[in-house]
Amino acid sequence: MTKLAVKPVVAVLNRLLEAELAGVVRYTHYSFLVFGFGRIPIVSWLRAQADESLLHAQQVGEWIATLGDYPSLGIGPLLDSHQHDIAAILRESLESEGRALDLYRELLRLVEGKRVGLEEFARQMIQAEEMHAAEVDKMLRKPGELASFAPRAD
Repeated sequence: MTKLAVKPVVAVLNRLLEAELAGVVRYTHYSFLVFGFGRIPIVSWLRAQADESLLHAQQVGEWIATLGDYPSLGIGPLLDSHQHDIAAILRESLESEGRALDLYRELLRLVEGKRVGLEEFARQMIQAEEMHAAEVDKMLRKPGELASFAPRAD
């Protein structure tokens, strides 16, 4: 295995930490803005996403500390289109998840073949983010539509 360049890895991890913490705030905020007959299951789903973002932030923060650096106290950008219908919330979510997925892929490129544990973590997070994006994509489709809502990047 070649030597890991810690500084660029920690820089990406800190951006991920900030993005995941922003996810906690964003999903919690969204959960306050859901009204109508479907409120209860949608609010539950949004709050579960906030919990998942918090878990991801904790895991990323632990990796930063493991690498001997200081986890950021910052928080990533909080998008808010001020359009609070469910479709707008899901589109914003899909956009934010796409940025996080890009960061996890960048992390994988930096650690691949250099640090097995961190490489496996990056792969697991990519898988989780891809599955989440796929679920949001399916939620944005009209009933009976099979085609993806968002064009695939891969």
